[in-house]
Amino acid sequence: MEHTPITAGTGAATEQQNQNMHGYYRLHAKIYDATRWTFLFGRKEIITRMGIDPQAKLTLLEVGCGTGYNLKRLAGAFPNLSLIGVDVSADMLQQAEKNMAAFPNKVQLIEKPYAPHSFNLEQKPDVILISYALTMFNPGWEDAIAKAAEDLPVGGKIAVVDFHYSRSKFFRWWMGKNHVRMEAHLMPVLENTFKPVYKSIRKAYGGVWEYCLFVGEKV
Repeated sequence: MEHTPITAGTGAATEQQNQNMHGYYRLHAKIYDATRWTFLFGRKEIITRMGIDPQAKLTLLEVGCGTGYNLKRLAGAFPNLSLIGVDVSADMLQQAEKNMAAFPNKVQLIEKPYAPHSFNLEQKPDVILISYALTMFNPGWEDAIAKAAEDLPVGGKIAVVDFHYSRSKFFRWWMGKNHVRMEAHLMPVLENTFKPVYKSIRKAYGGVWEYCLFVGEKV
């Protein structure tokens, strides 16, 4: 399991964001999976929505792979997938290594920011998964979408599940304190960058907030 260390970001604001994420997840990495299931909805569904043939020999890249929650599920369900996980947090990637222990040599873990020109992949992905990460890239979410468009071949797919919006100013403020932006800003850019295959906006906890699912194809 390769674990490539981080290099400097692409600018002062991006570097500060990377450092913020390092500090945040240094505290949260060990309890992340035990606590986040209560509000990270749609993670299982987005894997189904990608429409991957269980026997297909493809490469899947997860951006913001965190503790490897999704990678472990993918490794078990799709034995022929080659997996790559990218994250800026060394602490989260350490948890990912532990979670992937049952699947040795199945995943390559890369500790870098995901942005244009930040690094090159030896094996280009056929599918890119981004699960509850883009809303935390502030700045950097637009760069991550641009990098996905750069990395995918024509016909390749991107699958995103993330927070979308809340009508409550207080809730948006509170989420912002936890580095999450909820301003309905992702879907328009995703739809303009990729051909939509599936998209949906869902209510959570009676409409306290909304989350979105998007599958798109590079054309």
